[in-house]
Amino acid sequence: MIRLSDSLRMAVGGISIHKSRSILTVLGIVVGITSIMAVMSVGQSAEQLVIGEIQRFGPSNIFILPGRQPQGPMDAAGTILNDSLKEKDFQDLQKKSNVPSAKNIIPYVFGYATASFESETYDAMVIGGSEYMKKNFDLTIQSGRFFDAVDVEQKERVVVIGNKVREELFGNNNPIGEKVKLKDGKFRVIGTLASEGQGSFVDFNKAIIAPYTSVQQDILGQHYFNRIVVEADSVESVPETIRDIKTLLRNNHNIDNPDKDDFFIQTQEDIANRIKTITGILTVLLTSVAAISLIVGGIGIMNIMLVSVTERTREIGLRKALGATNKNILTQFLFEALLLTMIGGIIGVMGGTLLTGILSYAARVFAGLNFPYVFSIGGAMWGIIVSFAIGIAFGIFPARKAGKRNPIESLHYE
Repeated sequence: MIRLSDSLRMAVGGISIHKSRSILTVLGIVVGITSIMAVMSVGQSAEQLVIGEIQRFGPSNIFILPGRQPQGPMDAAGTILNDSLKEKDFQDLQKKSNVPSAKNIIPYVFGYATASFESETYDAMVIGGSEYMKKNFDLTIQSGRFFDAVDVEQKERVVVIGNKVREELFGNNNPIGEKVKLKDGKFRVIGTLASEGQGSFVDFNKAIIAPYTSVQQDILGQHYFNRIVVEADSVESVPETIRDIKTLLRNNHNIDNPDKDDFFIQTQEDIANRIKTITGILTVLLTSVAAISLIVGGIGIMNIMLVSVTERTREIGLRKALGATNKNILTQFLFEALLLTMIGGIIGVMGGTLLTGILSYAARVFAGLNFPYVFSIGGAMWGIIVSFAIGIAFGIFPARKAGKRNPIESLHYE
């Protein structure tokens, strides 16, 4: 009686005899598993990056956005241009009687403008906010100071510039106290931001920050807000705060039907869940594309095994003549297919891990993203499981064909 260990040993021998063929056969599996592993790991890394950026705002922050709840890319684009959040809304939100649990109200306006100093120019994103913006975005001042409530109230033409803006306009010179031209006005630089990795929402290295009052009046020429962030006094009071905000804005905008709201509200949890859904869908789609190479690899293994069965017809006949059963032959060839796919799966997991590390490093060094490295345990497990399944699925037919060979005909095969 032939034991499974004997069949396994003979399978290893069969693979070793044709090393070049075995390597080429495994290659298709390696590429497929590497792709799946990399896609799942990069997807999780991207999710962590975006959620990490969201968490910078804190769990008690509530985001008020103009326009209707976007249902697709076109809706989202229209939301940015909507002007439904007015100065009166901001002033009323600040009244404790309207929103008792609100701690801070931070208005935001943003757009793009060309900044110039002497002969140097730079196209930068201009963000207008209140004195609470520094804490809200967890910004670090490298030199100078951030603008305060007085600067906001008096519409002072002062700016805090990102590290990239400083380099482009001032080089190695100290920008504090210098004036940069934005649109038709001169703005005094009062602070610079410390260099940081690019976030998923705003790259502050390339941004210019100023009081929202001066940005509205002197740069963008608009009398509405692109965003208003309300910081609740606790996480527990967030639902109550949202109810108060909706009531106030509907009264201000003369809305009696919630379906006709010209604003919508998001919390950190809402955004995080949406990001997880999006990255999950993208990961599944990309993984499905990568899985095509696995199918191709499986077909390649089946073809190679069929060729191997034909080439080893006399060997099969000799083994059967010496007492090997159909099951023994089937087991040996099935083991060969499984070994090839499992080796491919293990190498693929290692290759996917390495590729993910390279992509994460490249994103940090060349793109300036705080892209975390994530080893996808799920991806590794799926890689091994899928490899095993492919070995069974595409190895069973050649193995059965080998097991059914007639020993007498096989011995006479030329």
